[in-house]
Amino acid sequence: MSYETLQTQLNAGVALIWLDRPDVRNAMNDTVITELTDAFERAGEDDEVRAIVLAGHGSAFCAGADLNWMKRAREFTPDENRADAAKLARMLRTIYENPKPTVARVHGPAFAGGMGLVAACDIAVASTDAKFCLSEVKLGLIPAMISPFVIRAIGEPKARRYFLTAEVFEAAEAYRIGLVHDICVPEELDGTVNALLGHLVLGGPVALRESKRLIRDVVGRPIDDALIGDTAARIAAARASDEGQEGIAAFFDKRRPAWVPSQA
Repeated sequence: MSYETLQTQLNAGVALIWLDRPDVRNAMNDTVITELTDAFERAGEDDEVRAIVLAGHGSAFCAGADLNWMKRAREFTPDENRADAAKLARMLRTIYENPKPTVARVHGPAFAGGMGLVAACDIAVASTDAKFCLSEVKLGLIPAMISPFVIRAIGEPKARRYFLTAEVFEAAEAYRIGLVHDICVPEELDGTVNALLGHLVLGGPVALRESKRLIRDVVGRPIDDALIGDTAARIAAARASDEGQEGIAAFFDKRRPAWVPSQA
């Protein structure tokens, strides 16, 4: 699929989705949002894809909203503003609920909506030159559409600080508060991401999908009879599935399961 604002490729079971607007530091506009939604939906439905990496060309991961898009939005009617916001919400949810593992490869600025992209991915790896900011309040705005994903990533106490101060913080702080899972020097960014991908492609595709669903469904629920019954039913179904049977057989046969790519 050819896009105006993205570059995509499939390599050894990994879908690479590159934001490709380096001249504006990969700032988001309505076209970027539409194309990201489509690219993640396609990758999620592609049986050849085992994991998805989101990255940015140029000096930034994503610097937030495109200035020209923001200027046009000043003239939107209330209905147009709601429709525009709904597109962003759908895009973030498509990433967050994607059936495939998603990894954000972060370098340079990841501001506002760019920070939402990071938070929506399952795993985030940042180089030490990465910078983060929820800048909305300095424009008289609020980080509304990205808030469910950012708050899940960093928690309410940290959100109370960074939503309100709009201060820029470094990769080390992003790691400390849980926004990113690993940090490394820029020269090791691709190697660190590739090491994670090496683990992800070893997992059963259905098991990975259901593990993601399990996390979403269990978070926040009380540990009661209903939850215990639910989780017992899930593991019973996994054990009886074709993938579960193959995985157990491969373990005892001391071989790789059939789903492991030959390149892994």
